[in-house]
Amino acid sequence: MSEHSDFTVSAPFFYRGEVVEGDESIHRSRDLGVSFATPRFAFDKAIPPRTEVPPLLNVPTDEIIDFLVETGQRLVAPDNEHVHDCFDRMASTHILPRSVFENVGKHAVAYLDKRILKAELEQNFPDTRALDRWVPLQDFTGRKAWVRAFAPRLIHVLPGNSPGVAIKSVAQGALVKGINLFKMSSADPFYMVAILRTMAAIDPEHPIVRSMSAAYWRGGDAAVENVIYRPQYFDKIVAWGGGDAINNVVKYIGPGFQLVSFDPKTSISMIGREALVSEETMEAAADRASADLMMLNQEACAASRFQFVEGPQDLVDRFSEKFHRRIAERAALSGDVRPLSSDLKEEVEALMMMDDEYGVWGRSDGKGLVIRSDQPVDFHPINKIGNVVRVDSLDDAVRYVNVATQTIGFYPSDRMADYRDRLSAGGAQRVCPLGEAGPSTFGTPWDGMYPLHRFVNWAVNENGPVDGGTEDNEVYLNA
Repeated sequence: MSEHSDFTVSAPFFYRGEVVEGDESIHRSRDLGVSFATPRFAFDKAIPPRTEVPPLLNVPTDEIIDFLVETGQRLVAPDNEHVHDCFDRMASTHILPRSVFENVGKHAVAYLDKRILKAELEQNFPDTRALDRWVPLQDFTGRKAWVRAFAPRLIHVLPGNSPGVAIKSVAQGALVKGINLFKMSSADPFYMVAILRTMAAIDPEHPIVRSMSAAYWRGGDAAVENVIYRPQYFDKIVAWGGGDAINNVVKYIGPGFQLVSFDPKTSISMIGREALVSEETMEAAADRASADLMMLNQEACAASRFQFVEGPQDLVDRFSEKFHRRIAERAALSGDVRPLSSDLKEEVEALMMMDDEYGVWGRSDGKGLVIRSDQPVDFHPINKIGNVVRVDSLDDAVRYVNVATQTIGFYPSDRMADYRDRLSAGGAQRVCPLGEAGPSTFGTPWDGMYPLHRFVNWAVNENGPVDGGTEDNEVYLNA
């Protein structure tokens, strides 16, 4: 063991059923700068040969779903030492309190539900049979073909803000029958391995286990990325994360090597004047808005940053006061008492001195803050900060929507239909009732796409025109 082992947390890797421990490499976590130790990256273990047929290719999707459901049950079992150990280690590297990310991890396991997984497949694929076999098609000229959603080779660049992404990524990688390499984040180089170790404990030889690897390397490390980010090894990068993470992988994209990007997004709220007609409606809207803002303590991409409120300033200020109180209540319950970063604190305190232009509720202490302004502030609200932007009409808020706008929480719901076309034209990808930014309808697009449909490689076997008459065609199409 090296000298680092006494004061650094260890982060093992997982290669297709094999757990690899080691402390040859020392890294620092993204947010807290805490050291953690990993083994060296093993290229021979992480890169399966192209000649290998994907282990999951001929496993029926129903069997894959059953295994994922069992995995979910094991992940929340009280005696799962892999998960408990993971959370112990994550507590030293993650910016969120243990109670928060542990709770998020437990709730995320609900995704591993047979009904949810089937809904994902049914909405992503016009004919889900294409995942299990070659499906016959015939065009109007009589020419026929066989089509398959073929198992891809995927590198998943994971974010560090939510354990839930790890759960979803494992499920999606398995559902498309891919060979998967998960690049873990420096904020969380543990949870993905805990999931895969849980799977291996169920069946170490299962094709899902033999299809999955998880490792950490520093983003931008040319010694690793110049080797593995190549089409002879992988088909696509599925990238989550901030601008630097996405920009880093873009330079590797070329023929045969594609990017599926869940890139940086900003979510907002649009609150109509109907919310301000009484104390009761203000309280209800403020509570819903605070729920959207406090998603993962405002670390999630769907967490609202800006709240556009329609109405006169005196009523908007009353709403802002109630909104701040609700945020502070949720913040206190979460146990997250992080102070603002020094740069963000300076930005906020400068605004607090400009009473004639801004209204401010709360302090720059990370316990909840609301800033009221006539246009969005020029910094990124995070760590429980809401920016209430007063507008005369919600029409005025539409101009702030762009291709980076992911989720819009809208109040009242019966006005959504009047705005959804304009919001979508501006670039917004999702409009939902205020307070419902967290849950989403199962199987719907995310970040403007059906992800599973994008993950697979669509393969075609052309077979020429059908011989014979109508009867032969019917036999073919019913094959």
